[in-house]
Amino acid sequence: MNVAGIFQRLEHLTDADQQPAVEWRANGVPVSRRFDDPYFSLDDGAAETAHVFLAGNDLPGRFCDGFHIAELGFGTGLNLLCSVQAWRAAGISGTLHFTTFEAFPLSRSDLATAHGLFPALADIVTDLAPIWSGGAGTHDLDGLRFTLIAGDARTTLPAWRGCADAWFLDGFAPARNPELWSPALMQAVADHTAPGGTAATYTAAGDVRRGLSAAGFDVTRTPGYGRKRHMTRAVLRKAAP
Repeated sequence: MNVAGIFQRLEHLTDADQQPAVEWRANGVPVSRRFDDPYFSLDDGAAETAHVFLAGNDLPGRFCDGFHIAELGFGTGLNLLCSVQAWRAAGISGTLHFTTFEAFPLSRSDLATAHGLFPALADIVTDLAPIWSGGAGTHDLDGLRFTLIAGDARTTLPAWRGCADAWFLDGFAPARNPELWSPALMQAVADHTAPGGTAATYTAAGDVRRGLSAAGFDVTRTPGYGRKRHMTRAVLRKAAP
């Protein structure tokens, strides 16, 4: 089965009870039925992305032609939208690379509903239309090379031949989705990080911080966003001379 077929199959997966994959709460925030966890902050998802993933990786200050962001957990694509917005605002010429790993891609209708919560990003949502309808694989758009790798990251990430300058670690909460935060996967993240590269995540769970440290990152617990007191920032340690 080709990658498009994989995406189409995953797109229609439901939980064992055949309930829809997403529950829409009264405030409009989508919650995964599979993991019983929201896809983004109940307070302000875009502001959370700016604080945790962009500022947490010292972006947009590090942007340059060819800069590569990689992400565990594509979800609604909000991090991609905010990254493209920041890239455009920074006025960087060239191409931003964005690779994301997702085991359970949302349907196009759920993506559209989620995007409607962020009217300030509407123009970017429109510009990235081929991504929402195109499924897994690589899409070259104006100033962006986007790649969605569908499947279990424990298998797909070690096999990936890319290397990221910054990682957005955005799986569901470690207590609900421990597979996406295992020491082995944190090692795979480090193995696919450029020298001096960074990672950031909304969680400050001890197991996650220890996993990143063991993989070769210098780890810092910093103030989180909204209801989360702390988050994690990490910088890949330089190899010994």
